[in-house]
Amino acid sequence: VAESVVVTWIVMAALIALALALTCRLSVDRPGKVQCALEWAVEFLNGFTKNNMGPHGPDFAPYLGTIALYILLCNIIGIFGLVPPTKDLNVTAALAIMSAVLIYGAQFRYHGLRGGLKKFMEPMPLLLPINLMEVVIRPLALCMRLFGNILGAFIIMELIKMMAPAVVPVPFSIYFDLFDGGIQAVVFVFLTALFVGEGIKEEE
Repeated sequence: VAESVVVTWIVMAALIALALALTCRLSVDRPGKVQCALEWAVEFLNGFTKNNMGPHGPDFAPYLGTIALYILLCNIIGIFGLVPPTKDLNVTAALAIMSAVLIYGAQFRYHGLRGGLKKFMEPMPLLLPINLMEVVIRPLALCMRLFGNILGAFIIMELIKMMAPAVVPVPFSIYFDLFDGGIQAVVFVFLTALFVGEGIKEEE
């Protein structure tokens, strides 16, 4: 079993445990601070998807929110001494393929077979070859961007730890593991939302 798979199981277990712990005491009459924070997060995610993807955006909020939390935790798990699963090309490729299925599946779901195929000829039929190439280019870009950034950050951190294993790696870890890891999670989710929004956008 690959190390990335084992760490992915750990990440999934942590997310499930966190979800159960945060939602076990929800109340309609007396919402606590944790519940208010969760409701704000849900409203923010729904607003983000609606603003960037149109009226159907909130339908994709659960998937995008889950992917965002998964990628974020995978990216920053290096601070706990574990190897980030997202430095494995197989993991980022799987995430990119899932996003591609979502992008083009939504396109055909909301426009039908004929309308979905017609989307490949927008804004003009002359661009059909380029639009067809995007079927491969989009997931490839999502995959390689996430993989390259996380792998590069991991290699740099390992080199720093070898040269100065004491205090020096701490500020670099804050940047490469936390800041850069968070940015890459946001970029992946934002681009996925953007591509889905383009596919389900109604003709004006």
